[in-house]
Amino acid sequence: MSKKTHLYVLWTNDNPITAEKMVFMYTVNSLIHGWWEKVTLIIWGATAQLVSQDANIQKKVKEALDKGVHITACKACTEQLGVTEALEKLNKFKMESIMSKHKIKFLPHNKEITVMHGENLIRAAMEAGRPH
Repeated sequence: MSKKTHLYVLWTNDNPITAEKMVFMYTVNSLIHGWWEKVTLIIWGATAQLVSQDANIQKKVKEALDKGVHITACKACTEQLGVTEALEKLNKFKMESIMSKHKIKFLPHNKEITVMHGENLIRAAMEAGRPH
């Protein structure tokens, strides 16, 4: 089995305390302490609105970027929430309308699912929960 070196964090909780005390703390420290070689934070759903409106969260985004965390946002989410323009003005990270192919590991069962272009992460999560 090959060593996993890239951590993907799907950030879906728009609670600012969770953002500060889990999302940013873990993604930044993962790089600082060498727990992972690469870290990608994916802004999904209501978190896009939080980033567009909260100056402290915007500061945390900049700090994470400065430490080497790659940050992307779901463009469909930003469009549906009406925050695409606000996030583009921040010009801090790339909004992606698609995910071409990502492998996502679901815990605690350690099941890895490949999510292809245009597929739904909810489907992948449901598939991960099915017995082998």
